[in-house]
Amino acid sequence: MDSLLWYINRIRTMSLAEIGYRAQQYFQKQKEKKGILNFTHKGRDYDQILVASNKSVFSKIPLDLAQGLTGYCNFEFFGYSVNLNQEIDWHLDISTGKRFPVSFSKDINIRSDKFGNAKVIWEINRLQFLLPLAIRYSLTKDKTELQHWMQLVISWVNNNPYLKGINWYSNIEVNIRLIVWYFCWQVLWQDEELKKDKEFNVFAKETWLPAIYEHCIYSFQNPSKYSSANNHLVAEYSGLFIASCCWKFAEAENWKTYAMQGLEKEIKIQFSPNGINNEQAAEYIQFITDFFLIPYAVGAKIGINFSNEYKQYLYNISVYIINLLDVKKNYRKYGDEDDGKVLVTSSDHHFDNFSSLLISSAILFNNERFKSIGKSFDLKNWLLWGNSGRVKFEKIQDISLNLTSSFYENDGQFFFRKADIVDSEKEIYMHFDAAPLGFLSIAAHGHADALSLNLTVDGYPLIVDIGTYTYHTEKEWRNYFVSTLGHNTICVDKTNQSCQAGPTMWLDHYKTNLLKAEHSKYIELVSASHSGYKKLGCTHKRTIKFNREDDIFTITDEVGVNSKQHNILQPWHLHPDVNIEGITSHEFILQNKKGGRKVNMKFDEQLQIDIATGQTDPILGWYSSSFLIKEPTSVLTGKLVTTSRQMILLNTSIHIL
Repeated sequence: MDSLLWYINRIRTMSLAEIGYRAQQYFQKQKEKKGILNFTHKGRDYDQILVASNKSVFSKIPLDLAQGLTGYCNFEFFGYSVNLNQEIDWHLDISTGKRFPVSFSKDINIRSDKFGNAKVIWEINRLQFLLPLAIRYSLTKDKTELQHWMQLVISWVNNNPYLKGINWYSNIEVNIRLIVWYFCWQVLWQDEELKKDKEFNVFAKETWLPAIYEHCIYSFQNPSKYSSANNHLVAEYSGLFIASCCWKFAEAENWKTYAMQGLEKEIKIQFSPNGINNEQAAEYIQFITDFFLIPYAVGAKIGINFSNEYKQYLYNISVYIINLLDVKKNYRKYGDEDDGKVLVTSSDHHFDNFSSLLISSAILFNNERFKSIGKSFDLKNWLLWGNSGRVKFEKIQDISLNLTSSFYENDGQFFFRKADIVDSEKEIYMHFDAAPLGFLSIAAHGHADALSLNLTVDGYPLIVDIGTYTYHTEKEWRNYFVSTLGHNTICVDKTNQSCQAGPTMWLDHYKTNLLKAEHSKYIELVSASHSGYKKLGCTHKRTIKFNREDDIFTITDEVGVNSKQHNILQPWHLHPDVNIEGITSHEFILQNKKGGRKVNMKFDEQLQIDIATGQTDPILGWYSSSFLIKEPTSVLTGKLVTTSRQMILLNTSIHIL
């Protein structure tokens, strides 16, 4: 029944043109299932392709940038670890012990717990651990390490025949493997001795190149269109463009043109002119930006240049990233996050890719502002820009950057910021989200968080977005982490501001409306409303006023209700490290136990204040720092029941002490 309802809701998000396209995809799927459309490797001259492609645009990798790879033997993600020295079951979900079938890929149902969590399996099958291993071999020239690397690829290829199993289900996974393989290819073939290694050449010709070609075919024949044309489509263009710059298949030039045109088009669709990603998911910014940045760098190495407009978008994205980061370079959460990376160059899957992107931008734009945040040149940027990029980065002047508030009025993203001129470690930072729900008709990675806010003091989080935790499994937990109640805004009758129609699908999107935005030396103010509770006969408008001189935020919620009974909830989710000291029933002192100044928070006297921590029935008071990881945290919730038509004014003050 749930599956049928999902399909009905999915059709509701589609235009007539998309329904026609989906029908075409269905008939393609049936032909693939019967083997009618499946291509053959017969007659393809992989000998010739290998000779034409076994070049490298890389020079020798500097040892100082790769020292951390010496003991790399475990791939860690989502709190789990895979021993790379042991045989890997490519279809096993190590988080549940369940296994996906090696059946026709497009028939597999990932939206249930029957076979486990597909996201866990995909994270392993992106094969991102291959690049650090290839880099280590290039430094050591230890043939046992090369043998190990080849065996991992051979094992994957043998256990994942074309269109069989979960690892051929999603095109984004196919293209991430293409990108990983491109960089492995460039790293390995810069060793001239490998061209004389008969075993490696046989492996490249008989195993690796055919697998790469299958990935290119799949990428080109299975584009994500219409309501699915989010980060998946960008990944497809990115992977195919990068592959076409390297491997001299007969179709490569056509693929390259097709993919480059797609990237040029999509950067203007996926991002606003101000550089804000339209999926409304903060962590996804670094992920999606790499899908645009890496092709730019790969193309530049062989004399292919993207447009100046494309480059300007990359610049604007980098400026937004600066505003997204606090004084300790932590990004402000909003929307979905799943720890996704395009390039993993170290044993640390959680490396700071936002800062790495700013290093790239410092090089690309010769910009000292970007360097002031990025700081240290890293291995990823060496792979993109080489030694010349490193020299250019080191020549850029070091400056101290004192950031101020930044209001993106056309995008609904507002950053209140006050830096201390004397003490660079002191900073007041609040993010206010008055943006749309998400991107395209399904808004896949948005959360129902209109008019939510987060607060960080001196780089230590206090009031937080609670994160994501899961996608397609553990339905009740998914529902909680994306819900309006799970965010720091007004929640009416425990109802979401939009209708959640599936794990990554929303209907009846709310509209946000910016009413006022003001800057002055001493006072900053933003006021906005949303339409999410029109269905209940209710309205919500929130105004945030920042008194910069006294370090006080005043949050005024105006909630209009009709004559029916309504439960008004005002939740404030705290970081797990925050200590709460009660002064009165409506006044509390908050402080992150790891550091930062104290905060005095006063609630409106009309509200009844409750504190919940780690509840499971109903779910309330949880925080997810990383995908598939959750822990209890405290949530302060103001409650009010209404029974008559009225406009309620709720004033909350936050004073940084």
